[in-house]
Amino acid sequence: MTLLSALAGDADIQALLSDAAEIAAMLRVERALADASADAGWISPDAAAAIATAIDGFTPDFAALEAGMAQDGVVIPALVKQLRARVPEPHGAALHKGATSQDIIDTALMLQLVPIFDLYEIRLDALLARLDRLAYDWSGRALMAHTRMQVALPTTWDAKLASWSEPLQRHLRALAAMRRSLLVVQLGGPVGDRSSFAGRGDAIAEHLAHRLDLGLAAPWHTTRDPIVALGALLALISGTLGKIGADLALLAQNEVAAIKLEGGGGSSAMAHKANPVNAEVLVALARANAGLSANLQQAMVHEYERSGAAWTLEWLTLPQMLVNTGASLRLGLKLLDQLRQP
Repeated sequence: MTLLSALAGDADIQALLSDAAEIAAMLRVERALADASADAGWISPDAAAAIATAIDGFTPDFAALEAGMAQDGVVIPALVKQLRARVPEPHGAALHKGATSQDIIDTALMLQLVPIFDLYEIRLDALLARLDRLAYDWSGRALMAHTRMQVALPTTWDAKLASWSEPLQRHLRALAAMRRSLLVVQLGGPVGDRSSFAGRGDAIAEHLAHRLDLGLAAPWHTTRDPIVALGALLALISGTLGKIGADLALLAQNEVAAIKLEGGGGSSAMAHKANPVNAEVLVALARANAGLSANLQQAMVHEYERSGAAWTLEWLTLPQMLVNTGASLRLGLKLLDQLRQP
């Protein structure tokens, strides 16, 4: 898949979603949970300090984590086992006290999403700046409109570029708003009601949110609509960029020749061709994310207080959507930089 990633992947997003990054985020949550538990009087400060020391010098055994994942369906039992072996007694029981695997995994995901959102916003800002520059440079230039794939009436590049930039502006605002609604801690304990924290769950959650710089929320183990909403926004971002790709691929056709794409892809058999590769991949990514968004919607259906099937489906779907969206933004910038008047 390395060759495909060179075409349609995103190395920055993939690094932020790597196994190493995920485990690092989980360890950060476990450490913050210990500190928050000490803040709330659930464990002793000495126990929190011992846990922090164990985490600071910890190098996970990834082979054992893989075996644990295959056995348990989640990596946290194996990870906690490795960590607990490093925590001196009598503090071992304080590690992960009251929490469940989902608390750590979901909160770690939120930590991973923070830099991904940062990167998306940087790229969206850059795309909008590039479109603004094109709007300035090409203001008033004529363009033949097409409706239903047929020549329609004359329009201008001002209207075409506005139709691309306005949705991206909406997506940028939606992404900023989603930081407040989505990027929150997960802390519910085994059945999602915080009863395992003996009345201290709300206080621990508040301290955890503060220490991780995330929002505070009630337990959301089986309430996955914010995750599905993220998937919908990802599909909208890549869909808008797919529309730009489709327009530019058509406008660059030899028969239309409304624009030129500098540095197009070559052919093994036809040396005269300059294929609109980046535009084509934007269309493919848009269609891929549209299908994956529907799959993610299926992950809303949890049985009772936790569903292994729905949760696994989310893991199979959301990371690929995040990578696809990063790739769409990356390729959108490349494509606009290729754009020339004929």
